[in-house]
Amino acid sequence: MGDTRKHEGPDDDIAARIAAARAGLDPLHVPVMLDRIVELLAPALSHPGAVFVDGTLGLGGHSEALLKACPTARLVGVDRDTTALERSAKRLAPYADRTHFVHAVYSDIPRALDEAGAAEADAVLLDLGVSSPQLDETDRGFAYAHDAPLDMRMDRTQDLTAADVVNTYPVAELTRVLRTYGEERFASRIARAIERQRARAPIASTRELAELVRTAIPAATRRTGGHPAKRTFQGLRIEVNAELSILEHALPAAISRLAVGGRIAVLSYHSLEDRMTKRALAALSTDTTPADLPVPLPDRQPELRLLTRGAELPTDAEIEGNPRAQSARLRAAERVRAASR
Repeated sequence: MGDTRKHEGPDDDIAARIAAARAGLDPLHVPVMLDRIVELLAPALSHPGAVFVDGTLGLGGHSEALLKACPTARLVGVDRDTTALERSAKRLAPYADRTHFVHAVYSDIPRALDEAGAAEADAVLLDLGVSSPQLDETDRGFAYAHDAPLDMRMDRTQDLTAADVVNTYPVAELTRVLRTYGEERFASRIARAIERQRARAPIASTRELAELVRTAIPAATRRTGGHPAKRTFQGLRIEVNAELSILEHALPAAISRLAVGGRIAVLSYHSLEDRMTKRALAALSTDTTPADLPVPLPDRQPELRLLTRGAELPTDAEIEGNPRAQSARLRAAERVRAASR
């Protein structure tokens, strides 16, 4: 009699890994698009000694899932927030023999790999934007829904705070920050309102700033589009933490240390991040042989193969269970050729 048992293929193996990865996760802090991240990155982490770099470690949820799914993989966990590193080290203590933590911004992934004694990464994850703990800790000043000092520093060892930006930037520069990083169409009105207020007394709290923004925006606009201060807070946060300039350097830095067959996944939360990610991945997934040549040049062949068609979005079910996932956009790619020297 022939063997009638169901043979597991690659898809079955990944499904089993995802199920195992989800076991025991904190239901209050389920990472964004977790199943898809595991599905995309686990195949590159299946060999012994594979190195996974989580460039934005946060609470360590994605890392925990991948360490469970890939029992021979090693983690290099990077975060600029010392509190995040401390919490993740405790959470990932069961995997202490496979983890190495580095206090750094994610553009320093090459240094983090050097410190961990790893020449290359087999998988890299960048989960951009503000993390759940930073939003939940009211004294950090990221959320307009809570009254707190105007801080917004992801790395509390740095000097620049949101209060510095609000109270010292010239109006033209403040307008640029709100318009470019916050994508706020009333940036000029808000900046002028801030200038008038700070001339009387420094703006020190999130509640004061949120109310000022609300009154600066036309009443008809305030009725739709969520909290009126949302875009202003986004712009200030990006400026304080130099998020876009860091991302601009981080993408090529991470890709440069990606092994052939290695994969990178990037979760973005606004159009500016997603646009930069799209450009960086597309540039290296294109044949750049001059059009007038009859044959492709080997050193002009794509270095990356895109794993996602455009930007993938979270499902409606995930958004319902985790509203913070609503604005997420996921792009991923695999290195198929070593970089030209």
